[in-house]
Amino acid sequence: MTRKLIIGNWKMNPGSISEAKKIFTSFKRKRIKQTGVTVVFCPPSIYLNDLMRLYLGNRIFFGVQDIFNIDGEGSYTGEISPKMVKSLGARFSIVGHSERRALGETNEIVNKKVKAAIQAGLNVVLCVGELKRDESGEHLHFLKEEIVGSLKGVQKNNLNKLLIAYEPVWAIGTGKTATPAQAQEMHHYIRGLIETRWDYDIAQSVRIQYGGS
Repeated sequence: MTRKLIIGNWKMNPGSISEAKKIFTSFKRKRIKQTGVTVVFCPPSIYLNDLMRLYLGNRIFFGVQDIFNIDGEGSYTGEISPKMVKSLGARFSIVGHSERRALGETNEIVNKKVKAAIQAGLNVVLCVGELKRDESGEHLHFLKEEIVGSLKGVQKNNLNKLLIAYEPVWAIGTGKTATPAQAQEMHHYIRGLIETRWDYDIAQSVRIQYGGS
């Protein structure tokens, strides 16, 4: 857990596969010379297979920006199942990003996605974060609801597949960012919630990272 991890969420960028390959190839040439950092690329899913073919090493991993909440097959137009992602060789899935939540994704839906991704053997990057900070501490209650709701029913032995990304919404795309002290405070709070729900050892083993700009 001490190895540094950087996850790049490309969102809906770039506009073509040729540009995506150019960006990835440029990074790959520089990255291969570095050590001590694990990198995960989460490009648009439509580019995933082509980019994965450009790399055969073991220092860069791939993931998706979102996942469907059922691990299997069925009549779900436009969706991508965890099973499909795993079959490509990708190992990570972002779940519950604030931009997905803004489109109506609830904690209940996020919870189903977390379980489906874990069941498929993917590493889950669970995004949580308050809309704003306030002196009354309401933002802590908001964060607690997100975490408890998103992890409801997740078994203790599956938490080794979980990474929590603390991404305060007020610091995404706004030019603002949490101070180191604020980020550390929230990480401590999140770890405390995990300890209360499971136990101390589990709380210490779950990776918690900052991801707000």
